[in-house]
Amino acid sequence: MLEIILKGRIMMVPLIACSIMAIAVLIDRYLAFRKHQRIDTRSLRAKVLSLLEKGEIEEAANLCAQTPGPVPAVLLVGMQTIAKHRRHVDRKDALAVVVKEAMQDYSLHAMGAVEKRFGVLSTVGNAAPLLGMTGTVTGMINSFAQIADAGGIQIADVAVGISEALITTAAGLIIALVAVIPYNWFTARADEVNLDIEETTSELVDFLATRDLPA
Repeated sequence: MLEIILKGRIMMVPLIACSIMAIAVLIDRYLAFRKHQRIDTRSLRAKVLSLLEKGEIEEAANLCAQTPGPVPAVLLVGMQTIAKHRRHVDRKDALAVVVKEAMQDYSLHAMGAVEKRFGVLSTVGNAAPLLGMTGTVTGMINSFAQIADAGGIQIADVAVGISEALITTAAGLIIALVAVIPYNWFTARADEVNLDIEETTSELVDFLATRDLPA
């Protein structure tokens, strides 16, 4: 493996750096999404609404605070907004609007945390093939330079340049695949989280708009 890397010459340095960044982000985001998938958000919503029906807003907020993940975090903001404004808002539909706006505003922050470092994978996926193609060009330049210096075609010298070109091209494509495929998978998972947040917001807002909270 080291011999192959050395044959790729200078362009293998940024390609290796890209591969390290992609793998690091891949592991980080995989662990984050795996942790989120273990949380039963539907069960959490049901428990929170059950506590709200009893007027136990502080207990509902504590339940959200003790549950990790973007959905519980957004739900916690809803609980905190209810606790803050319920005494100052006369109509329940007005309280529902205030809670909805607070949860939607915070959801942007929550999704920012979910999509953290996605840009690294996207950049690596776009840059790696270009770096590989650059290695191809420099490899062919070296080949023609060897031919010019030798005053004729020397198969061994030409093979060195072609080898450099092929190695960097292959490395760039492989690294791009390592970045792009997980990026698409993570994006799909992030969309699911966003949908879950929207469903949670809607469910809580509907609850507030149609029911009176105990005093």
